[in-house]
Amino acid sequence: MTYNETQIHEQRQRLLLSSPALEEVLQVEPVSVDTWCKFFSLTETPEDYTIIVDEEGFLELPASEHLSVADATWLALNVVSGGGGFSTSQPIGVTKIAKSVIAPLADQNISVFMLSTYQTDFILVRERDLPFVMHTLASEFTILRVVNGETVAADNHGISNGFMKPKLVQRPVVHPLSSPSNMFCVTSLDPDTLPSVATLLMDVMFYSNGVKDPEDSGHIRFFSFSLIEGYISLVMDVQTQKRFPNNLLFTSASGELWKMVRIGGQPLGFDECGIVAQISDTFKFDHALVPEENINGVINALQVSQAEKD
Repeated sequence: MTYNETQIHEQRQRLLLSSPALEEVLQVEPVSVDTWCKFFSLTETPEDYTIIVDEEGFLELPASEHLSVADATWLALNVVSGGGGFSTSQPIGVTKIAKSVIAPLADQNISVFMLSTYQTDFILVRERDLPFVMHTLASEFTILRVVNGETVAADNHGISNGFMKPKLVQRPVVHPLSSPSNMFCVTSLDPDTLPSVATLLMDVMFYSNGVKDPEDSGHIRFFSFSLIEGYISLVMDVQTQKRFPNNLLFTSASGELWKMVRIGGQPLGFDECGIVAQISDTFKFDHALVPEENINGVINALQVSQAEKD
């Protein structure tokens, strides 16, 4: 498959990124999210909560002086192969996305925000950057958007053919790295079963500190819940997964587990180019999940890049 056989679908929702206080998050009920928005993602880390939500959903969030909101509106791009819609297309994987989408955008100094789910992968770009995103990627991808219910080719937003690409430059890792001790799974569940586990989800997301070995200082708290166009995705560690009833969660046939690499010893902000997470960027950190058997090689490769920078 060549890149020009791959499509980028521009999602219709305009998204906002926020970091609410716990008291605001507690008013979000997962079982009712799809009644007031079509794109919702909530991630909990040791530092904070991060919510990605469409404009309609944002209006339903409680107003508060403690709600930090990124100063931009974002659009989601869905990179798929095989055509079709969100549920029928095949995701191409984060490795190819990083090489063919993220890297070219970073070369143009365009920041992105990454969100991977059980079903697919999303690249969020600032709405004001969309013309440059489209121009940068148009030669390698078919770019589509939905207009009046029909999928049509996206235009180039008036960017001229004189747009100059900068020389490619290496972007070494310059941020501290850490790898928590817990292992993670990426899973899903049937939306029809959501009411039956709503209480458990609320406890896992808001009231429980997670199951951990008290002597294991390397364990971190990380949980992500996404409900996008009716599809649910969950990211949790294996200890949390055991709290759910058997045969309720969808997992890959291989039962693959993941290790996490946390990038950044301080908030990275939204202007960092070329930093990409496998599963979830959040308001303050990037989190990359890699297959358990590859974690040592990933850490070594990133540390070598850091050493070369130093």
